[in-house]
Amino acid sequence: MAEPHVLLIEDEPNITEAIRFILTRAGWRVSSLANGSEALARIEAEQPDAVILDLMLPGMSGLEILTHLRAQARTARLPVLMLTARGQGRDREAAERAGASAFLAKPFANGDVLDCLQRITATESARNA
Repeated sequence: MAEPHVLLIEDEPNITEAIRFILTRAGWRVSSLANGSEALARIEAEQPDAVILDLMLPGMSGLEILTHLRAQARTARLPVLMLTARGQGRDREAAERAGASAFLAKPFANGDVLDCLQRITATESARNA
């Protein structure tokens, strides 16, 4: 079976490298992007199994990207883990309303990213079975 693919959309290089490290060790293929304005085209081109999406990005916010994804039949159920440095309740609520599959506030434990990603992809796989 091919390794699962996640597209990480995060503009902080240190966070990108930390997440890439933990997920690659767990068997994921990780591609990354630091600019929100290119996100929709990359998701369409790569068709990842999941997306890890920062809330605040240059070019287009994570919420705008997520809203576009949920409006398209092809990506409406794509598992999306939303990350944010702003962990206030209103940010979590906005992410949930926009259709995030899961939400993590920064800073987070690397294991939490892996656990959330595995949970949301397993949930979507079960729905499609």
